[in-house]
Amino acid sequence: MRRRAFITLLGGMAAMRPVLTRGQQRSMPVIGFLGLQPASAFAARVEALRMGLRELGYVEGKNLLIDFEWAETVDQLPQIARRLVESRVDLIFAPSSTWVEPARQVTKTIPIVFSNHADPVGLGHVESLAHPGGNVTGLSMVFTDIVAKELEILHEATPRATQVGVFWNPTTPSHEPALKAVHAAAERLGVRLHEAPTQRVGDYEDAIAFMIAENVNSLLVMASPVNYSDNASHLIQLTLKHRLPAMFGYKENVQAGGLMSYAVDVLDLYRRSAVYIDKILKGAKPADLPVEQASKYELAINLKTAKAIDLTLPPTLLARADEVFE
Repeated sequence: MRRRAFITLLGGMAAMRPVLTRGQQRSMPVIGFLGLQPASAFAARVEALRMGLRELGYVEGKNLLIDFEWAETVDQLPQIARRLVESRVDLIFAPSSTWVEPARQVTKTIPIVFSNHADPVGLGHVESLAHPGGNVTGLSMVFTDIVAKELEILHEATPRATQVGVFWNPTTPSHEPALKAVHAAAERLGVRLHEAPTQRVGDYEDAIAFMIAENVNSLLVMASPVNYSDNASHLIQLTLKHRLPAMFGYKENVQAGGLMSYAVDVLDLYRRSAVYIDKILKGAKPADLPVEQASKYELAINLKTAKAIDLTLPPTLLARADEVFE
């Protein structure tokens, strides 16, 4: 149905899968990792989590097991989350809102840790940042602020682009409130937005065709599992083909040829989430562990792409970039 084809690319994940029968005792705790294919795209993030765990003294196979489960689509996540609950893992790692929601729907007792949640309070996943309550906690970012800043940077890079296309995903819980923030920013900047809901890679062609018909001259792609890593390669090629300056939500998209991104340092958040896992495995309750906010943000720019679409970027913007790909 789903998930094992890419496991070998992630350093022997299959070997870490605990095989336990009901009633069998475990000698070490088990973390259930709730994932979404392609698993290979998350290799760096998984390694960042493992690094954080190693720094805290955890060695997989000796004093910790990780049960990696990968869904093929977002629709399969509830089933995969239920599988982890039925296998009685000690904790579920669910990176962001897309993963947290199906996990919390199937368990109110097993602790759930997130690494880069966009809006845990606004979506009702925690009661407050200081006092999460319930069984969910971790690290977050203020996604509404990020997307507004992304639009501001895109406008700075393309000040004459007054028609801006917005790719958003209805299956990503944080996107609806984020859209409101983008519209507020657009009003301040004096630009008009054209929305294109995109739930799967197959939606890109029609969405770009719609944008071209609307005379869109720049593009904001809100961060979502559907446009992470390899999933976005076709979209990146379409932006190059139509010479559309595009702001993405992941630095990996810029490495792959997208024009620019403004985002949190996700690897840092994955590594830091190990602290929550450690505290919970040692007896702390998620309800008592305050949610931490991201502190590292990165602006990445691909100069090769800027040249390919005949875009001259302001020197002041280039000077602020944390990473420039040439």
